[in-house]
Amino acid sequence: MLLTEAWQIYAADKQIEGFSPHTLKGYKIQHNLLVRYFGDIDIETVTLPDLKRYLVDTGSHLKPSSLGMRIRFIRAFFRWASEEGYCPGNPARKLREPKLGQRVPKALSEEDTVMLQEACRTVFEHALVEFMYSTGCRIGEVYRLNRNAINWENRSCIVLGKGDKEREVFFSIKAAIWLKKYLAGRKDTDIALFVTERKPHRMSIAQLRYVVKRVAKRSEVADNVYPHKLRHSYATHLLNNGAPMEGIQTLLGHTKLETTMLYAQLSGPRRKEIYTRYF
Repeated sequence: MLLTEAWQIYAADKQIEGFSPHTLKGYKIQHNLLVRYFGDIDIETVTLPDLKRYLVDTGSHLKPSSLGMRIRFIRAFFRWASEEGYCPGNPARKLREPKLGQRVPKALSEEDTVMLQEACRTVFEHALVEFMYSTGCRIGEVYRLNRNAINWENRSCIVLGKGDKEREVFFSIKAAIWLKKYLAGRKDTDIALFVTERKPHRMSIAQLRYVVKRVAKRSEVADNVYPHKLRHSYATHLLNNGAPMEGIQTLLGHTKLETTMLYAQLSGPRRKEIYTRYF
């Protein structure tokens, strides 16, 4: 079976399993790189030395995280091919990902968060920034939200997270006030929670990201501000204010507690407070 034929069946299988279009798009890019390097050859002819040579020739300029992603796709693809009987063995079985240094996500201080909020000029900017910060949502989750998803009585909504997993998130009173003002001022009938000003339609992820960057540039916050940093800040501020790690894990929609522990890092003053109190 040719590599391109194997990909068509693989992609269909993963779509049935519920893989997101975003994930499949990334896998498709990795598969295209394989075909560009080897040609559209029979999948049975690919060997472990071939794959190692491919990774050396094409991955020397990559960061360890990007190289790791490439290796993960190769292992998954050839494991599937082996299990389905399209190749006699799994040539990628012995491939190992590069070791990664632990990266601690950076969060805004509570003072910087207030400065960012005060830099908002329009009702829309206030609604977006307040909503993203007080829910800790990923930008893709905000992008997919419709206005009928809002539960005003409970100040919550159901978002669709990674792996198409639903979870309930909550937002602050301030976010609710700005959201109501924003929606009350809308004249369109589009179902999306956030829409473009001209010819209103669902605002894209890139457009949402641009608005956050625009507000940040206007503020006096020195740190680089982007939507996911608001999520880091949400988690860190919850932890600094005494929220249990398991609760933060649920609010963020993390499957593993280890991921939450990386996101939510105690600030210096909070660490010192704990040291003073318990040592």
